Amino acid sequence: MATTRKKGMGIKTSVKSGNFRKTKSGAGMTKKGVAAYRRANPGSKLKTAVTGKVKKGSKDSKRRKSFCARSAGQMKQFPKAAKNPNSRLRQARRRWKC
Repeated sequence: MATTRKKGMGIKTSVKSGNFRKTKSGAGMTKKGVAAYRRANPGSKLKTAVTGKVKKGSKDSKRRKSFCARSAGQMKQFPKAAKNPNSRLRQARRRWKC
């Protein structure tokens, strides 16, 4: 018998659930959302956004640089979202200080 994998993240993905921020407040996952995701997906290393000041060369600065590079690719892939300053993509990049 083959095992089946669950589709999706294993948590509620609405803003009302408290797991995600509203677009205007930065559009990422909340601490509560990350905790719920890690419960649903044991072994996960998911973390919240890097929003504060970080030392150059630190782990957090590398995470920020990586996120900014990935989201820059998303900006190219979704030009409609890239043009809209209120899109979740643009708001998340602003929150991460990209």
